[in-house]
Amino acid sequence: MKSLQRSVLLPYEVDLRATLGRSKTAPGGSGTRRHGQQVWRAVRTPEGPSTTHIVVRGGDVTAEAWGPGAGWALDTLPQLLGADDTPETFVAHHRLLSELHRRHRGLRIGRTGLVFEALPRSILAQKVTGVEASRSWRRLVSTYGEPAPGPGALKLGPPPELLAALAYEDFHPLGVERKRAEVVIRVARHAKRMEEAAAMPIDDAYRRLMAVRGIGIWTASLVLGEALGDPDAVPVGDYHVPNTVTWALAREPRGTDERMLELLEPYRGHRHRVVRLLHLGGIGAPKYGPRNALRDITRI
Repeated sequence: MKSLQRSVLLPYEVDLRATLGRSKTAPGGSGTRRHGQQVWRAVRTPEGPSTTHIVVRGGDVTAEAWGPGAGWALDTLPQLLGADDTPETFVAHHRLLSELHRRHRGLRIGRTGLVFEALPRSILAQKVTGVEASRSWRRLVSTYGEPAPGPGALKLGPPPELLAALAYEDFHPLGVERKRAEVVIRVARHAKRMEEAAAMPIDDAYRRLMAVRGIGIWTASLVLGEALGDPDAVPVGDYHVPNTVTWALAREPRGTDERMLELLEPYRGHRHRVVRLLHLGGIGAPKYGPRNALRDITRI
């Protein structure tokens, strides 16, 4: 299979792990494998599936892509690596954030441009632990995914038309109960409407996603933080993030969404960046009491 190649010289340093890594809230893409400052990435683009191998040395980027979507993947590479991001406008009002911003200067809030790509993964993470979400996503890809084009031995997640044709019972062997299964099926049946959000102003994009029953601000913020590169996306309703923010910024070990938003207000426009910096810095609130027990509904 023939490939396409592209080299880009960006006017800033890129840290691939920081920029293309995801929070612990939802599982990462099935078609991603990172090693140092190189990444193999397989996605479904508007022009078809593609696999891209990206190598970064500072701001010097080389990429090779395979598959029908190779051209699209290479054309959108600068945006994926944060060409539209403006970290220079971020002002740290807290010593910890100032240090993390300096230490992780290669973090860019990139834009994939792919809304549906992130939707099933984020829905599977609703109201469960990260371990459970990742396990269900791996099972979904293993059962209904397909090999990505080119080398790399990656797999693509299932296409929306396949997910739309499933019944909620089909998700039970994957460890997914009826409620989350029906939301995945619902968004798959409206995949084109979901994907249109990629070209919308950010507020309209949130309204489009949240018009679907079962998609709230938590899921929408995960999806649009990734797909649109929204530097202000905040996962309101998350189990861990409010505690992390209140501990980091006010030394309060337990926080509510309201308190988290109060502390993040001086960073409006960059609130997603703050959460990402805290994650990259390994910041976490003290843990009290037993952890949530892992579930596996395939045993029920």
